[in-house]
Amino acid sequence: MSQPSPGRHLSVVHDRDTVDHAAAERAVADLLRALGKDPTSEHLADTPARVARSFAELLSPREFQLTTFPNDEGYDEMVVARSIPVQSLCEHHLLPFHGVAHVGYLPGERILGLSKLARVVELFARDLQVQERLTKQVADWLQEHLAPKGVGVVIEAEHMCMALRGVRAPGAVTVTSAVHGLLREDRGSRQEFFALTGISA
Repeated sequence: MSQPSPGRHLSVVHDRDTVDHAAAERAVADLLRALGKDPTSEHLADTPARVARSFAELLSPREFQLTTFPNDEGYDEMVVARSIPVQSLCEHHLLPFHGVAHVGYLPGERILGLSKLARVVELFARDLQVQERLTKQVADWLQEHLAPKGVGVVIEAEHMCMALRGVRAPGAVTVTSAVHGLLREDRGSRQEFFALTGISA
């Protein structure tokens, strides 16, 4: 998923298979027929192509450079990016879930360009997902590649598979968290992180 380059940069690319657009279009057309719709009608003629492009976009994160900088000042307080927009697809129903991610870390020898926290969230969100896995993947990846003293991730999301079907509970929000290092081991650091995210721990 990532390829190191010299110095302070890490080129991050996803390692998923390329989307077969033609096969996806055929599959959407078949689904429409199975649902009793005519994919050749004037209103639906372009729908298979649109749906294929939409899913390709939703499942393909953008490449980025993970830029870090020396922590020359020895900054040792929490860094938290709150309310990072997150959108993903439920792997059980292929319906979206969306909300916000709060990502924080205690710097070690290097600090991270802040926009990259949102990039890492997108890296794992643009896939078929469950929220629990997504939360852990972001935290694990940052712990491995940034080597902070601690890292924490909280995701709050509404799932359309819960809002639009089944129980039909619009507005219900699922909250998941993952913490590593001092944010797991030190009670004060853990409480500080959750307080900064606005979540009661």
